Amino acid sequence: MAGTSDGRPGICPTLLYADAKAAIRQLTEAFGFTELSVYEGEDGSVLHAELAQGNGAVMVGSKGGGGVFATAMKDAGTTGVYVVVDDVDAHHRRAVEHGAEILMPPTDQEYGSRDYMARDAEGNVWSFGTYAPEIPG
Repeated sequence: MAGTSDGRPGICPTLLYADAKAAIRQLTEAFGFTELSVYEGEDGSVLHAELAQGNGAVMVGSKGGGGVFATAMKDAGTTGVYVVVDDVDAHHRRAVEHGAEILMPPTDQEYGSRDYMARDAEGNVWSFGTYAPEIPG
């Protein structure tokens, strides 16, 4: 699978937001993502942004742009993304401190994970937990 042996993630969820700049602020401030790059259009819209969390990444952009992807996503609904974190309780505290809507507080799951769930300002559901799927190599 391309991208997994050189430190780059093999899968990157891509989310489009009505206010991508506000989404990037929330993802970095409340959820601890690191901004890798942001490319803006002449109108100030976010054409493409990359944010990292651990060894994974998401790509973010503004809704309403041109191109095949934007057209295909035009009427798409919200999405859910799971992110592996080391310290769920500290991560949760940070999200709460920054006003994130918490859907489920840190909870120990029957399968061994500890996780919590939050909704971003545009309705996407983010789950943060200790469970990391093992990918056979």
